Amino acid sequence: MQTFDEEFMKLALDQAICAAKLDEVPVGAVIVKEQKVVSLGYNQRESSNNALAHAEIIAINSACQALKTWRLLDCVIYITMEPCPMCMGAILNARISRLVFGCYDLKNGCCGSVADFENLGFTHKKIAVLGGVMQQEAATLLGEFFKQKRNR
Repeated sequence: MQTFDEEFMKLALDQAICAAKLDEVPVGAVIVKEQKVVSLGYNQRESSNNALAHAEIIAINSACQALKTWRLLDCVIYITMEPCPMCMGAILNARISRLVFGCYDLKNGCCGSVADFENLGFTHKKIAVLGGVMQQEAATLLGEFFKQKRNR
């Protein structure tokens, strides 16, 4: 694991906590280029009434604006949970070079849990994937959120 992975995953976890405070599923994302944060995002589907408002999509949109390009070459995205099909498609289409995620999503994950998008033969698939970074912290945050939801 690279030395920066945990540092940036902690920022993604901070974003996930922001989501939880808004009663959103606690998923956070951070996009980094040359070891500098380019953008942040957290789930906002409920508060925006928008099915597309996943943490990754928000972070990608913000990074494209900040870098003034849709090609996020040489960028790394840190996500607290393995991306879903929509988000993995966006990550691949944005040409992000590396993906680091926290906990696995055994129901919707597209980096090996349910599907393995980076190995399906899409045109733009050159992405290095590392899963399980701060996995316990990310899984605990999600577990506590859904436990509180069930108790309400």
